[in-house]
Amino acid sequence: MAAEIERKFHVVDDRWRKHASKISELRQAYVVSTKNRMVRVRIVNACRATLAVKIRTGRLRREEYEYEIPYADAVEMFEHALGIIEKTRYEVDHQGRRWEIDVYSGANDGLVVAEIELQKGDGDPPKPVWLGSEITGNRLYSNRSLAIEALRLEGRGPQSNPYGAIREVKRATT
Repeated sequence: MAAEIERKFHVVDDRWRKHASKISELRQAYVVSTKNRMVRVRIVNACRATLAVKIRTGRLRREEYEYEIPYADAVEMFEHALGIIEKTRYEVDHQGRRWEIDVYSGANDGLVVAEIELQKGDGDPPKPVWLGSEITGNRLYSNRSLAIEALRLEGRGPQSNPYGAIREVKRATT
């Protein structure tokens, strides 16, 4: 078991890209979802799979149990998903801290979120200039919510800037 303490922020522009290193293509399916518990299946780079159980124990804290599973099992579990998200994850080092930048595609295309995992007792991490408002604890931006009920970014079109579109967010009406 590992405790997970994380904070999330909007990303306001793409200055982070010049510092990005590791890139992963992620697909996540949520097969169980309650207010404080969920089960997620993740496929990484279309070749590796994990199963995670997360139990919320506080606003910023969750207990997380994550295990490698056979890829074929993950594909089968995706067929029973309550919802699925697709995103590309980039890692960015900023002042000795690792930020993960998720660029969503599919139903959440245009959404870009930065996340940092903290250790117990960590203070406020140094914030890069490309961070926008904090969305930690806002359930609209939990991956589980994004999978089950995608966001609709207002004013988004083929030529629009996804970073500017994030200011007005409404729940999609499917």
